Amino acid sequence: MNSRPLSRLLLLALAIPACSDSSGPTGETPPLDLALGVQEIATGLSNPLYLASPTDDSRLFVVEQPGRIRIIKNGQLLATPFLDITSRVSSGGERGLLSVAFHPSYATNGFIYVNFTDLAGNTRVERFTVSSNADVANAASSKLILTQTQPFANHNGGLNLFGPDGMLYIGLGDGGSGGDPFGNGQNLGTLLGKILRIDVDHGDPYAIPADNPFVTRAGARGEIWAYGLRNPWRFAFDRLAGLLYVADVGQDRFEEVNVVVSSRSGVNYGWNVMEGQSCYTTSSCSQTNLEIPPLVYDHASGCSIIGGYVYRGTVITPLVGRYFYSDYCNGFLKSFRYENGQALEQKTWDIGSIGNVTSFGQDAAGELYITTATGKVYKIIRTG
Repeated sequence: MNSRPLSRLLLLALAIPACSDSSGPTGETPPLDLALGVQEIATGLSNPLYLASPTDDSRLFVVEQPGRIRIIKNGQLLATPFLDITSRVSSGGERGLLSVAFHPSYATNGFIYVNFTDLAGNTRVERFTVSSNADVANAASSKLILTQTQPFANHNGGLNLFGPDGMLYIGLGDGGSGGDPFGNGQNLGTLLGKILRIDVDHGDPYAIPADNPFVTRAGARGEIWAYGLRNPWRFAFDRLAGLLYVADVGQDRFEEVNVVVSSRSGVNYGWNVMEGQSCYTTSSCSQTNLEIPPLVYDHASGCSIIGGYVYRGTVITPLVGRYFYSDYCNGFLKSFRYENGQALEQKTWDIGSIGNVTSFGQDAAGELYITTATGKVYKIIRTG
């Protein structure tokens, strides 16, 4: 996530900011007056980093950093992992098994796509298939989809996510170290520092969609959908609004959330020309054709943004349309409503101290969850 490895960040003291409001000009009070809390769903996990569910499936699949995927079924954490590839995963710091994505047709084809760092520390995206037991994947069914050499141990990105167009989107960091020493973020000849978009239903192991922005550009990788990213640890589609939210982890000063129309290709998020809304290495720089994030916070408030989701559940209806995010160091829960290029009605929700937040998750019904480095999974609930 950040340039500081997770193992070091765990040593930082937790600081939960006081609850504060900064409502926008619309005066919509119901969501701002709403009290939220968290309900512990599972404990005893080994550094859970992600949570997801297939469509129309009540189970929760939790990714553990050492290389396992666990299932929470009917409120219970199953003892047998859904998938265990720990012998093939380098884990620790920012390395490990980082995410899982379920194919849109998972109910019929049983395909899952995992993103992990191998024993050499390089990124691998692989497909596995569920076995005859719905609660266990076939560990021998591995098919390599994509691999990327990682020059350093940090900034691996690591999110696999299917978009509303059925394509697989993959987030990759800039390769690590600090400050993007190789200039990967702005280099279209490498997959590092990018969000990729590939078609896993055609080609072997995938096809490059013809409408990707750099397919015909000489020297550019056709898989690239967006670039100029430092470490897009988590991003999310809001399918109803047709938007893509990208939370990019900052260097030394700023964390940011970007929001763009999800069908918009070739977006340059600015790294390492910019960090947040500011020039990175110089006092002035050209912002021409660079995406300016609508939300930025500095490192007085946190150290490593953890992007979440727009709430589209049915249980807490006043929250519908609000984007939620957190920070690894400070463990807060914040949200805003995006409209006309602005992050409105910004809110910090007082949920108490839950430890270092590693990721958000979303179930098939659109309810939201939080995973923490303490080995717990929490569900966001209404408390008042």
